[in-house]
Amino acid sequence: MSSAAETPTAGADAPGRREPAHGWRLFAAWLVLALVADLLIWFLLYPHLPPGDMSSSAHHQQFDIAVLMIAGAPVIIAVWLYFGYAIVVWRARPGDDSDGPPIYGHTGVQATWIIGTSAIVLFLAVFGTVELVGPAGAGAGEGPSPIWKLAGHQSATWTPGSNDMLQVQVIGQQWTWSYRYPQFGGMESTQLYLPIDTPVTFHVTSLDVIHSFWAYQLGVKADANPAVDNVAYTTPKQLGTFVVRCNELCGIWHGAMFNNGQVVSQSAFAAWANGVQAQEKANGVLALLPPFALTYDPTVIPQLGKALVNIVGVTGAPGYYYGPANPVTP
Repeated sequence: MSSAAETPTAGADAPGRREPAHGWRLFAAWLVLALVADLLIWFLLYPHLPPGDMSSSAHHQQFDIAVLMIAGAPVIIAVWLYFGYAIVVWRARPGDDSDGPPIYGHTGVQATWIIGTSAIVLFLAVFGTVELVGPAGAGAGEGPSPIWKLAGHQSATWTPGSNDMLQVQVIGQQWTWSYRYPQFGGMESTQLYLPIDTPVTFHVTSLDVIHSFWAYQLGVKADANPAVDNVAYTTPKQLGTFVVRCNELCGIWHGAMFNNGQVVSQSAFAAWANGVQAQEKANGVLALLPPFALTYDPTVIPQLGKALVNIVGVTGAPGYYYGPANPVTP
């Protein structure tokens, strides 16, 4: 039987050779690679991460993704590095059929693992809570009454004249979106215009089935449920066009339920909103619309009749209304 001294040492070229400090080798390589990866993520990848920074909510989501990537990259690198190092350094040599040394535990490794993973989990819990509460008062489409109010503004239970934020009601229906602006006489439009650098509260509801309002470039997503006022906050930060889609399967023409919105200057928005309000008042549309409410009873909408259809060219699959260019129910 071979003695212990004759057993080849893993990673050693000759019997009796002193084993190198593998732990320090791994740590040094990991530290360099992790630092390089995190710097590349922050300076090169971060500015291009979705959903961009067109609004305050989009910017925070972009920042959150970057932080998660920076936190995750060192962990992934550690796993890959150890895996590669083990294959190269500790692989069995030709002719070596011996078993590896029995290892029953290592206090330093175990303590490091427990402390490191606990620190990561606690950091992510605190970071996630702060990001949820701070940017939008937890108003990101989670319901009609955010747990925390958005700093400096009223809560979601809004009535005309009670808030300095721009209120936009998003109304989903098979199969289009329309938008009411209660601070401009309750006028309604199939175009979503928002002024730059102005806090906005979206009140999302539906007239028929469940839809999902998704303004991707704004980082806003909220389900549209009948008779439910679902609140989401944002502040547009860049001029430009964004896409609004339905992100909840809502019927045969779900894929066609999208339109575009625009972030414009504050003066351009005021001119547009006042112009639409005056036009709808002049042609009688405002009088035909139901009184503004945070939610609507879907059975009331068909009572608007053909007059609304003739004036603004909207109707709907189950008797409600959407643009005439959209497909109809077979």
